[in-house]
Amino acid sequence: MIVDCGLGYEDSSSMMDTNNRGSDRTAWSVAAVVAVFCTALTFSVPAAYGQDAKAESQRYFSIFQSAFNFILDNYVDEVDPLVLYEGAMEGMFKSLGDPYSLFLTDAMMSDLNDTTTGSFGGIGLFISKPLPDAKAPDKRLFVEIVSPIEDTPGWRAGIMPGDQITHIDGEPTEPLSMDDVLKRLRGTPGSTVTITILRGTGLVFDEKIKRATIEVPTVKRAMLPGNVGYLRIIEFTPQTLPRVREALDWFNAQSYSSLVIDLRNNPGGLLQSVIQVADLFLERGIIVSTKSRNRYENAVYQAKPDLVVPAEMRVAVLINKGSASASEILAGALKDQKRAYLVGENTYGKGSVQQVLPLGDTGFKLTMSRYYTPSDANIDKVGIAPDLEIKEPALTPEEETSLSGLIERDVFAAFAAANPNASPQQIKQYVSGLRAAGSPVSERVLEKLVRNQLERTSISPVYDLEYDLQLNAALKVLSDPNFPALVSDARSVKDLQIAAEVSAAEAKATETVKASGK
Repeated sequence: MIVDCGLGYEDSSSMMDTNNRGSDRTAWSVAAVVAVFCTALTFSVPAAYGQDAKAESQRYFSIFQSAFNFILDNYVDEVDPLVLYEGAMEGMFKSLGDPYSLFLTDAMMSDLNDTTTGSFGGIGLFISKPLPDAKAPDKRLFVEIVSPIEDTPGWRAGIMPGDQITHIDGEPTEPLSMDDVLKRLRGTPGSTVTITILRGTGLVFDEKIKRATIEVPTVKRAMLPGNVGYLRIIEFTPQTLPRVREALDWFNAQSYSSLVIDLRNNPGGLLQSVIQVADLFLERGIIVSTKSRNRYENAVYQAKPDLVVPAEMRVAVLINKGSASASEILAGALKDQKRAYLVGENTYGKGSVQQVLPLGDTGFKLTMSRYYTPSDANIDKVGIAPDLEIKEPALTPEEETSLSGLIERDVFAAFAAANPNASPQQIKQYVSGLRAAGSPVSERVLEKLVRNQLERTSISPVYDLEYDLQLNAALKVLSDPNFPALVSDARSVKDLQIAAEVSAAEAKATETVKASGK
């Protein structure tokens, strides 16, 4: 019906080109009436009743097609159909209110392929961009760092999960789309980009970072004191399973007696990859299940009996707020199956599964299902709590102000430039001088920042026993004679969620009683 109205408008316009001025006015009047009638129909259609879902969707599609063609034919300036197409697609996915479902331009599809299978020029940061929230209209829409990629320029610059990028080369990031942000952060290896970082509530500083060829890493390995294997899984890609197997074979050759799996700052990756890795540690039971309104998306993934890591091997898993998606699947599976003990901080909380579907050179990423841990818990927007919580001490406002001033004056970079081979003793003496000059920041934090600066031009060590509180805590718990009991007695993800809900309800009830004055 709307298509017919559009054609009627075109016929009236053609008639106006050949008739006199009086006829023109008549034609314009007819056209205006027809246009108003069409508009009325357009706004009344969604209110129609008695239509099944398929008929309703066809009606909306017809309306959209009419509007698309009408704009192309009648807008005051000539319009590129690609611009309309991409704008409509972006708006459609944005309307879902799901930050993980989005339209992917050809550039974004290329970036996604680079990230999962190849290499690209950039600074090495996994980022997210929040959508406007009517419930929190004052929330600033900065770019949030999910995690830095190991041994990349962004990681060496000391960028941390939870940091926010407020500007890129002086341009505010709030109005930028994710596509715009990626275009500005990526570029030719060797070129530079300056990002403004907001850390916490008051620490703001600029970082000038030289882009490099970013090769997506998967696994790092090392032996820790006490014959403890250290397995850092950086991301879950098609290469993760063979790299983990190689690491486990190497640990066996080193006669390892226990294992630390480090999932901190792991943003996730491929579902099949994490299932295969989890299966190396489990001989039976559920690894993860997925649930959706579409039956074909519902699945239960079970462990196979061919164990690679012996059942009696002690395993501790390190997690933090940068552990997301697939890394949460592994942590949840090992926790719920009583196979490992979790140390660190609450995880990010991404409990949904997306599929990427191509549309020519473009494509889209759509949330198709939610995943559940073996105890049937979905952790979306909640995360997984550790069995042993170990947090980095938070900076006070005074420490933030002091640290911001030190960074702005480039004191760490200046020291590293003047002392590229500084010894631990030299670092301690320099930090003591900063403290004596009035900085309230702890010696441990300052020493770590100095050392991070010194390591910006070198390959960083696989692990850090000097400053890593969480790793040290994991080693301590692995050596505990009661470790098997600690794992066995640890509550499942579902039980922890239920306990948290009960606690929240009790707190709310208490507040209600206080407010009523009883």
